[in-house]
Amino acid sequence: MDWDQVELNPKVVHAVKRANVKTFREVLSLSGPDLQRLTKLSHADVHHLQKTVAAAVQTDPAVTGIHQKLSLGCPVLDSLLRGGIHLLGIVEIAGESSAGKTQICMQLCLSVQYPRKYGGLEAGAVYICTEDTFPTKRLQQLSSLQHKLRPEDSLNSCISKRVPILLSRGLVRLVVVDSIAALFRCEFEAKDALLRAKHLLAFGATLHSLSHRFKTPIVCVNQVADAVGDFDLVQSNFGLLDKKVLPTLGITWSNQLLIRLMVSRTRFSLQEWLPGLAAQPWHLGSVVRTMEVVFAPHLPQSFCYYTVSIDGVRGVKEEPAS
Repeated sequence: MDWDQVELNPKVVHAVKRANVKTFREVLSLSGPDLQRLTKLSHADVHHLQKTVAAAVQTDPAVTGIHQKLSLGCPVLDSLLRGGIHLLGIVEIAGESSAGKTQICMQLCLSVQYPRKYGGLEAGAVYICTEDTFPTKRLQQLSSLQHKLRPEDSLNSCISKRVPILLSRGLVRLVVVDSIAALFRCEFEAKDALLRAKHLLAFGATLHSLSHRFKTPIVCVNQVADAVGDFDLVQSNFGLLDKKVLPTLGITWSNQLLIRLMVSRTRFSLQEWLPGLAAQPWHLGSVVRTMEVVFAPHLPQSFCYYTVSIDGVRGVKEEPAS
């Protein structure tokens, strides 16, 4: 977008150009004090500049296209989801430990930075860790191998106050919560089921509001538990693979979701799965995993195979050797 397309005082535009700030993205990436220091503009002028530029970015048709999707960074996984994940609504990725949930989310955080021609949104991501320290080294490792990239501290406070500020500047177009289960399973006892449901509904409503307001996909990681008792076995949707495990948090949380994806590990390495496959050595030892669409309004139940290796999450097109 061009400076002529926004309604700004000519003296403001001149000051910005004189400071060698060339793009809207540069304006939004700088703090107010930094912009004041560079442009020598008043606080009021800088505030108006940031507000005007953010509004222009948010209304850009290329940014807010309703049919646009975010790529998972792999053609096989994108094919499973018919192009990637929708920008509106909550997507859940549930699965057992070591199934690759966090790996997929980190790859999404890189994919969102891709140019749009590669399925990205040319923006950053907010990654909220609730269980462990963020795997910075692994993200750096993935980033170094991605070739399409462009050269009161509670969860509620973070989601309702801090994240909207980042989204409003147009620099962030993905929010990941890893994991949703950690907070709601630990903070509430069994006797507090109604209170937990109330907080889950409120949290889900906040996420939906952010997603629709900023046209931003929300991805939540969830844990699973074994299905026990007749009610679980009869009432639950186990998907095509019929895994006898269920995502936690129950139907209250399930009803908040647009898409539910389940991921799991098989017992085979890629080399055992496809003995004749020509691949890099670090791929062959990777454990084969499955990603399944359990429910989505626009997708049938289906699944595909993938691996997690040093260079990221990669789908496997071939069927296993018989």
